[in-house]
This record gives sequence, C-alpha cells and structure tokens, in this order.
Amino acid sequence: MYNVFIVDDEAVVRDGLKRTINWQEHGFELVGDFANGREVLEVMEHTVPDVIISDISMPFMDGLELAAAVVRKYPYVKIIILTGFDEFEYAQQAIRLKVSDFILKPITAHEMRELLQKVKREMDEVTRQHEDLSRLYSQLKQSLPLLKERFLERLVVNGLKAPEIAERFQYFGLNPLAPLQLVMVVDIDDFGERQILSDRGGDTEILRYAAFNVLEEIAGREDQLLFRTREERIVLLLAGEPEESALYEQAYRIAEEVRYYIDKFLKFTVSIGVGQAVRNAEELPVSYANALSALDYRFLLGKNRVLSILDVEGRPAGGTQPRNDWDRQLASAVKTGSLQDVRQLIQEFVADLKESMAPLDSSILHIQKVILSLVNATQELGLEDCRIQLTDVYKFKTLDEIGSWLEESAASVMTAIADNRNHYTLAQVRKAAEYIETHYSQEKISLQDICRHVLMSTSYFSLVFKQHTGETFVEYLTRVRMDKAKELLQHTALKLYEIAGKVGYGDPNYFSILFKKHAGMTPREYRERLAKERQA
Repeated sequence: MYNVFIVDDEAVVRDGLKRTINWQEHGFELVGDFANGREVLEVMEHTVPDVIISDISMPFMDGLELAAAVVRKYPYVKIIILTGFDEFEYAQQAIRLKVSDFILKPITAHEMRELLQKVKREMDEVTRQHEDLSRLYSQLKQSLPLLKERFLERLVVNGLKAPEIAERFQYFGLNPLAPLQLVMVVDIDDFGERQILSDRGGDTEILRYAAFNVLEEIAGREDQLLFRTREERIVLLLAGEPEESALYEQAYRIAEEVRYYIDKFLKFTVSIGVGQAVRNAEELPVSYANALSALDYRFLLGKNRVLSILDVEGRPAGGTQPRNDWDRQLASAVKTGSLQDVRQLIQEFVADLKESMAPLDSSILHIQKVILSLVNATQELGLEDCRIQLTDVYKFKTLDEIGSWLEESAASVMTAIADNRNHYTLAQVRKAAEYIETHYSQEKISLQDICRHVLMSTSYFSLVFKQHTGETFVEYLTRVRMDKAKELLQHTALKLYEIAGKVGYGDPNYFSILFKKHAGMTPREYRERLAKERQA
C-alpha cells in the first residue's frame, strides 16, 4: 500500500474524494487530508507520504509553493496538482518543480481512478527495479574495477602523498578532488525481512550489492566517488563544497536519502557515519576514522540512523587511532558501551596475558598499549582533566592489581566522556534555542536553518532537541512566537496584522488560527480579556 495525502481548502472536495474512491482497491491508503500546505509540511516532520494530491489555489500556501518545499526536502514523494486554472504558466511551473501530474478540474471519479492506476504502475515499476535481485545479480559482474576500488580504499584508509594521488586520479580518469572533502561510511545493520535469504549464504552478496546499487545511483547523480571496502562497508567521498556548512548539509541530505531508499525498497536498514570535513585528499584518513568512530555510536543510539562525528563528539582533534583490534574494541566500548562490557573486556585481556606466560617487560608493553587507548579516547574528546599516565603501571606488583586499576580508570574515562557529551549536546540545543529566540520573527525560518547554524544532521538534532526541551522544533518555535505575541497584545496598541508580522506570520488569518489553538481564544479576545482584568 502507498500512503496518500489530500490537500484542498474546500472540505466538500476532500470529502468527495474520500467517499467516491475506494483507495485500498487501487493500492493506496488515505492517511491524511488537509486544508492548506502549511499543515502538510508540519505533519511531514514526522509522517512522510508516498503521494500528495493537492489543489493549486489555497490560503496560506498554495499547491505550487507546497510542491517546491516538498521537492527540496523529500524528492522521492510524488506530487499531483489539481487545478481549475488552464494557463500555460502554471503548467510550466509544475514541470520545473518535477510535479508528477498536472490535472485540470473538474475531474470525475473515473478519471481519478485512472490517474491512481497510472501512478501506482509507475511506483510499482520503481519498486520492482529496486527489488529485482536477479537483475542486480547480473549487474554485480559489471561492478567497479577492483584496482580502482583498492586505490580509493588505500586513499581514505592509509593515506597517500599528493603526487601519487594526482597520478592515480589521472590513470583512473577521475577528476581532482576540490576542497572541502568529507568521507561517509555506510554499514548494513542487518537484513531485516530478508534475513532468511541472507542466511543461505549465496544471497548475501546480492543483497549487499542491492544496497551498493542504491548508493551508486545517488553518487552518479551527485558526481561523487563511491567504493566498497574489504570489510563489506560502502564509502562515499564528497568533495567540492567550499563551505563546511554546505558540505555537511549535502552529506546529511544524501545520507537520509540513502537510508530511506534502502529501508523502503530493500526492506533492511543501514547506519551511516559522517566524518569531519578536511581541506585536501591527503587528510582523508582523518575523515574516514571519524566516520568509523561515529558508526560506533550505533550501539548506543540504535540502528537505521545517520550518525555524524560532529553530532556525537563535537569537533574532534584528529590523530591516529590504535591499530590493534583489541585496543580499538576497548576504545569503542569505553565511548559507547556499558561499564559491564568494559570490565569484561579488561578481564579477558588480563586472562589472556596470564595464559600467554609472557615475560614481564612484554606484559608491561601490552598493558601500556591498553592505557594508551584510554589516553587517546580522552584526548580525542578534549578531556584534559581526565589524566591517565603510562608510568602508573609501575605502581602495582601483580597483574590482578593492574586489572582492577584499569577497570577504575576506564570507569573514570567513561564518566568524563558522558559528561562531556551531555555538555556538548546541551550547549548545541541551547545555541539552537537562542537562534530561535533571536530569529523567530523571520517567516521562513526552518529546521534546516537551525541545523546549519549548529552543524548537526536533522535526524540527530530532532532527537536530542526533543529529549532536552520536550518539544519538537515546530512546537518550540510556535510557542516562542505565541509568547511574544501575548507580550505585544498586552503591552502595545499594535494592530493584529502588525503583531502577526512581528512574530513571523505574513498571513494574519493563519496567525489567528494558531493563536487560538495555542491560547484557547483569538488574539482579539485575549486583548479584550486583559483590558477587562486591568479595569477590575
């Protein structure tokens, strides 16, 4: 079933469409009907339909304005415009906005059914193309040449010098990378409904290639580099945006689109780590390491998410990560796991050292590598007050004593990391709230504006903003505007339309509707009640 929104300011039209069309018979479910475009955009913050059928002439926001806003943020949603205006100019605007259909009113029930059948066939074909595993299997043999993939992997994992980068790019026919640059890493969480297929073994690679195929289409459209690593991850290398905010915005947009398409069409989920922006190709390993560190937070925050290193750790200082697998596992557990997990890791490490019967000097070196991994974890996050010294190991006489000290030190680091993360997140939420308090009078202020200001992805920002404020961005902005409106109604003689403009609403009628919904009375009634209270 495909979900549908109907948008028309005439209630009789909406009721007629609901009553005369058997939506489920045509493969659709009508999940909402609205009187204007603004209501639709507010609802789409948490519920995104597959199809929007909208009138062109409506108050507050017309159909073409709605289409433009939806296309910018949700390019995968199909839009059908219904209009009584038979003018070439409207048709031209609809074509520019990539509207699916532009239909003249009046439209009969029979015509609407035919239109729905046509739209369903188109959407079924898109679904079929993404789900046709046999087609994907044949395309698997035509994937990117192995040498090119291995070169790109070396570039972002190990790093290369500028002369070799230039030579290899020319050899593979790749355009030089313009600054700024950023690495995104896509990792499959699990195969969801297709887990039974993947358990057979032979189908696992087909499903992985299906995910790669989705990214390949998007990377081709965005003119960006894409490859797979030997760890079965998919890496997207973004370059060309001169401003950090623009590069991060592009990364978050692409990542959300990838996550949506794989979940929607392939029926399994991925998590996406977004690294730090760097100035040149020689620094790409820093961004790649950041992206992997961001992916580690999947354990804490859950699957099917876009995780930016700036979201979870702020701006990292950079540096080389420990190469030893155990050290990396411990550092990851310290940053994202439970204290019980960390203690178990340390106990296993101590047990392995005992079993190896290694000489004292060798054991001390192994232990100092573990300490170094904890030191690196604190330095990456700028936790200068949480100090652990490599020489502390010499204070103890037995391996068991060192193990207990390591557990205490790890617990101290974990507490400092949690405090730092909460402090950073709270600071960003406060920064966003201050931005809203300062710019509430701007009619076009949006969630994307806030996220650009605080350099956070929309999905992670929405999560932490609701956690810290108890309100969504739209709810918080509306409350601020209504509180400011109440102050103006109480302390000024401004006309209602002037007050509406000062709190960010160009349409006084829409302002009055929201004010009554918020305060339980119209602005005029609120001002009159205040006047009576002063006289009493």
